[in-house]
Amino acid sequence: MYSVRQEQMKQYIEQQNVVTIHALQQMFPDVSLMTIHRDLDALEAQGIVVKFRGGARSVRYSSDPEFNVRMRENNMGKIQIARKALELIQPHTAIFLDASTTNLALAKILPDMHLNIITTGPSIALELCRLHNPVVTLCCGTINRKNLALSGQNTLEMLEKINIDTAFIGVSGCSAEAGFTCGTESDMLVKHKMIQKARTSVVMCGADKFSCLMPYTFATLDEVDIMITDGVAPEGFRAAADAAGLHIL
Repeated sequence: MYSVRQEQMKQYIEQQNVVTIHALQQMFPDVSLMTIHRDLDALEAQGIVVKFRGGARSVRYSSDPEFNVRMRENNMGKIQIARKALELIQPHTAIFLDASTTNLALAKILPDMHLNIITTGPSIALELCRLHNPVVTLCCGTINRKNLALSGQNTLEMLEKINIDTAFIGVSGCSAEAGFTCGTESDMLVKHKMIQKARTSVVMCGADKFSCLMPYTFATLDEVDIMITDGVAPEGFRAAADAAGLHIL
């Protein structure tokens, strides 16, 4: 039974790419949480899966798609989210925009107002050059050629010295169990830093992300102030958000 269960777990994870511990518990309701973790440990030792907080992913899964691929995904949804985000921006404040394509959509519709804008996205900084009034600061750091985001120790040290009124953070996946997730450890560290630093933290989550789970959790629901989405959050997620004090727009 032990090896049969592991084989079933392996096949399920390879089909789904990324799964939560909660999903595995539902799949094997007669098995304890400790046993599920032991099975995952065994699969990880065989080089089949990689465990992370709240779940596991197939070793074949390559994490976030490249920037140019994400640019073509759910463009109407990103515009809807960007318009909602725009209503939260007040002149003469400091805002942070991470390197997400949703924040690039926000940068494209941002009016020429007096702001201090800090970003880890070179594409976003270039887009903002069309404006005259904002002061735009592009963080230092190491660029990830895949997602065009700056990160690393230099980025974190720079962000530690900056005060932010509102941080707008893109999301690669989310669930009530795992919180808000992304595909790389370096991005997780930057996003988590800004969730901690900002007076108001805003995550921007397309409705398609509710069915996704990525390896790195950068914030739990109770660590974020506002979530903007272009659709309706699942009922279970809404209940968890209400309990955590997370406001959904």
